[in-house]
Amino acid sequence: MRHLILPIIGILSLSSCVAVKEYDKVYLNDEEMDLATKSLERFETNFHIYREAAAGANGGKTGGGCGCN
Repeated sequence: MRHLILPIIGILSLSSCVAVKEYDKVYLNDEEMDLATKSLERFETNFHIYREAAAGANGGKTGGGCGCN
């Protein structure tokens, strides 16, 4: 049984390697293919605002560069 499991795992792992056709690459940039969620993107933007002491246009809280928000 043990000698049978290793070849099955090997065959399954090799069968998952697929070359993507040129006409299928159009769909890789779709919103459904995005791994990050909007909440994660919002969190990163908010973190960037605080980190860089950026002002204004993102709708988040802003403060000075001294850390006294």
